[in-house]
Amino acid sequence: MVHCSSTVGETSAPRAGSPVVATTARHSALTEMATSSQGNFEGDFDSVDLAEFAKQQPWWRKLFGPESGLSAEKYSVATQLFIGGVTGWCTGFIFQKVGKLAATAVGGGFFLLQLANHSGYIKVDWQRVEKDMKKAKEQLKIRKSNQIPTQVRSKAEEVVSFVKKNVLVTGGFFGGFLLGMAS
Repeated sequence: MVHCSSTVGETSAPRAGSPVVATTARHSALTEMATSSQGNFEGDFDSVDLAEFAKQQPWWRKLFGPESGLSAEKYSVATQLFIGGVTGWCTGFIFQKVGKLAATAVGGGFFLLQLANHSGYIKVDWQRVEKDMKKAKEQLKIRKSNQIPTQVRSKAEEVVSFVKKNVLVTGGFFGGFLLGMAS
């Protein structure tokens, strides 16, 4: 609060303890701190983009490749982790429910087949089953010796490329998936 005297342009000093004195003192203290801290630093400082700095490091390029980080340029770290975590949790939760249903159906089917076989409704030709199993085993040995098909290899390379470009989203997805499976 400023008091005016009877003469024009003349003001009296604010009283001690008034809000104006406290505000003025606080403002001058902040101004003094700002100017004194600016004087303590010498030289020019540049801001550093940590994402770009990390991409330039040899360990980053070796682990994630030179073209990693497409989504890092579009969204913040928190957003990427949130999106990955939520989609991972939903996927894990659904995977858990569907997995239980599938395990119940397959197990129940085997149980019913064994019950039908024991009751005489179904007769299993075990010699034929054994012959077919040996044939399938030979087929697997032949395929094992060959290399991975090119279609599978190209899809695997696409997945690896996606993971390298979206490290945070993938990490959030994996964590969310585990939480979804646990819930």
